[in-house]
Amino acid sequence: MTERIPGFAGALIGGTHHEYDTHREIWNAMIDRRPALIARCTSPADVAAAIAHARRTDLEIGVKCGGHNVTGLSVPQDGLMIDLTPMSDVRVDPATRRATVGGGALLRFLDQAAQAHGLATTAGNVSHTGVGGLTLGGGMGWLARQFGLACDNVEAYTVVTADGETLRATATDHPDLFWALRGGGGNFGVVTEFEFRLHPVAGDALVVELTFEADDAFEPMRRWRDLLPDAPRQATLTADAITIEGRPMVAIGYVWVGEPEAGMSYLSTMRGIGTATMELIQPLRYLELQSIGDANHVHGRRRYSAGHYLSELSDAAIEAFLTRGSPDGADWTRVAGGGFQAYGGAIGEVANEDSAFSHRDTVVEFFGGQTWTDPAEDEERMASARAFGAALAPFASGVYVNVLTESDQAGVRRAYGDAKLARLSALKRRYDPDNVFHLNQNIVPAS
Repeated sequence: MTERIPGFAGALIGGTHHEYDTHREIWNAMIDRRPALIARCTSPADVAAAIAHARRTDLEIGVKCGGHNVTGLSVPQDGLMIDLTPMSDVRVDPATRRATVGGGALLRFLDQAAQAHGLATTAGNVSHTGVGGLTLGGGMGWLARQFGLACDNVEAYTVVTADGETLRATATDHPDLFWALRGGGGNFGVVTEFEFRLHPVAGDALVVELTFEADDAFEPMRRWRDLLPDAPRQATLTADAITIEGRPMVAIGYVWVGEPEAGMSYLSTMRGIGTATMELIQPLRYLELQSIGDANHVHGRRRYSAGHYLSELSDAAIEAFLTRGSPDGADWTRVAGGGFQAYGGAIGEVANEDSAFSHRDTVVEFFGGQTWTDPAEDEERMASARAFGAALAPFASGVYVNVLTESDQAGVRRAYGDAKLARLSALKRRYDPDNVFHLNQNIVPAS
């Protein structure tokens, strides 16, 4: 029989429960940890009770929403998983253009509720990602160049701290905590509710890809790079190193959210990078765009990835991108893929010191990785993803905390830089001096 927790009203799931495997499962199938207890929380009071129980019984705490962290940090082996997914309500006030979002909501819940009123805010590119994990790390998405990152659009956080206190953090109430939650990850408490600003978004979108043989892609990539500084904010420029029929290819283009005719007009500019072997021009609705990658990111597959921020995209970086870290004669069907996604616009207009999120001067984010199903391929697939990441590492200016795979402090320092990490560590000492919330990209309390 599953034990009881004083003051806890949600469901408690132990290892013998018939739904245990369902609730411990996460996105990356390489992770197969078994929590001692899963606490399916329905309120901030439940979260506080679960934290208190874990601290009394010396159970390590993990916090689950969408479960998309590639290293599986939401699943504590023999610990207590705080499962926020029952807290997934989204309430939209179209008059004030605000959305109140439960800490366990998925991106599609927010997107669908907001778009019902012709509104949206920045959210990620896979609809079954959790709002909480994405936003607390920063939150890049197709609207970011227009409206800023997801964390830039949060008006208020409701957070349960390590001592069980429930706080509302805003720019004026607990402003230091508000600052830290804008990019500092899950280090400072469990966020049970977000209040987002929404923006008018009619729902029109466009995906454009011009595909080139990798051997012919260097000049098109250079011309694409030269478009980055002056690209319209409705356009997020993209470049993806992929494999088609065993051949290395590069798909270069943009994702447009806004007036369709203007999006199509920008196509003539993009075509100026070179003559492609294939073109994809795909008009679609914003909600379709937000779920277009879902099929490639389903649960149940094995995954490994690498990422970097680049504040400059040099010719040498382009060359490294095209090689994908692989030797001549490589079997390209076994080589990691990856891509660049443009930053700039509204992202860079927020002062670096205004939030824990760093690297506002990023020109492009690089993300590379592998997805597979056979455990016998683990070492080969991971090595290929690491090699692609290593090829771009000499050109990196930092890293997005949400894609970190390093478990040491070097990765966290890459995400924040020395000065900001020192400030975050001091705040960690104030809000979580015992480092109760350490299953994350951990910020260690200052001594």
